[in-house]
Amino acid sequence: MTVRRAPRFAPFMGLGVLVGVVIAAIVAYAGPGDPTLTRESIFGFFIMVFAIPGLLLGALLVLVLDRISVRRSRRAVAERTYDDESHTD
Repeated sequence: MTVRRAPRFAPFMGLGVLVGVVIAAIVAYAGPGDPTLTRESIFGFFIMVFAIPGLLLGALLVLVLDRISVRRSRRAVAERTYDDESHTD
């Protein structure tokens, strides 16, 4: 049996989206104003621009960490045990 710790995809991808949304907020609200567009519409545009690459970078990071965990996997021996006396060999 091989034992390893594999990372979960969802937290890394969610963190990538969250970082993208934060960057979008900084870019949208720190930049100069535009009289033809509202800050919220600019923010919505930049969410798409930064959240999708953040999602992809989070997925790429988890794939790299998964490859590292495969290399660090160890072999283990498992032995079956029983709680009651009816399964004795």
